[in-house]
Amino acid sequence: MWTGRYVRSPLVRSLFVDMLSDREVAAIETLEWYRCSPDLLGESVRPMFIQSHLDSGTKAFLKQSVEKSGWMFTQLYHSFLSTVLSPVVSRTSINGFLGRGSMFVFSAEQFQRLLQIGSEWRAERLLDLGAGDGGVTEMMRAHFREIYATEVSLPMKWHLQRRNFKVLGIDEWQHTGFQYDVISCLNLLDRCDDPLHLLQDIKRSLVPKTGRLILAAVLPFQPYVEIGGQWQRPKEHLKLQGKTWEEQVTNLSNEVFQSVGFEVEAVTRLPYLCEGDMYNDYYVLDDAVFVLKASDNSEKSVH
Repeated sequence: MWTGRYVRSPLVRSLFVDMLSDREVAAIETLEWYRCSPDLLGESVRPMFIQSHLDSGTKAFLKQSVEKSGWMFTQLYHSFLSTVLSPVVSRTSINGFLGRGSMFVFSAEQFQRLLQIGSEWRAERLLDLGAGDGGVTEMMRAHFREIYATEVSLPMKWHLQRRNFKVLGIDEWQHTGFQYDVISCLNLLDRCDDPLHLLQDIKRSLVPKTGRLILAAVLPFQPYVEIGGQWQRPKEHLKLQGKTWEEQVTNLSNEVFQSVGFEVEAVTRLPYLCEGDMYNDYYVLDDAVFVLKASDNSEKSVH
């Protein structure tokens, strides 16, 4: 494991984060954040797999997380307020109010590789559903002239507005009268009441033929919805077959996505990272990140 996560002296930590050597990088890679056995993927999914690696953008996020978790007085203050507010306020809103808990799904370079675009590629509109504080949205910003986002948490909406993203209501983005070149739905499928309906709305809202959905899902898939400070099962509970990462990726691709008219164009394994606290420098879950397009026989224009 990364030994630096246990260093608590601000001075020592500041020295540590400036000395992320190849040895530390190798230690992180041994966490197997990116490991996949392609032979275990279904035949239709296997050719679409893209092998990802730790890159400079991910390394920068980890370095920032190590630094922040060493701010002892700030972390004590955050811990106290979280304890007081958690019975009545969602964790997302607490993090938004405190300006902590930023997420990281992919770097700008990883985004480009998944979509098979160059750094100069530009499109008209991006919609990021459940965008949080906009940190991940920022990774995609350079490629779009207009950026829209949705978020339930009021403090997170403030962060999005400060970044000059156009915030839409959760029942508004589907009825704007225009469509989106790319819609991102990152780690939202397991946190919404009606995931299949969400996917259908997304498909109708994409520009026909060229529109793409970039979707991340934490695996193993464990759906629940946060209401206030409580966690509840969603109304529509998707149950994926399989226990391994590869098996659940295959089931998502061949059953869930196909059932609503999507097909997989690319898929990779990435760590879903969250800034840490006084106990851990960062938190990590296993993500499957897909690029999806509407199946040829299901594309319909929205009027």
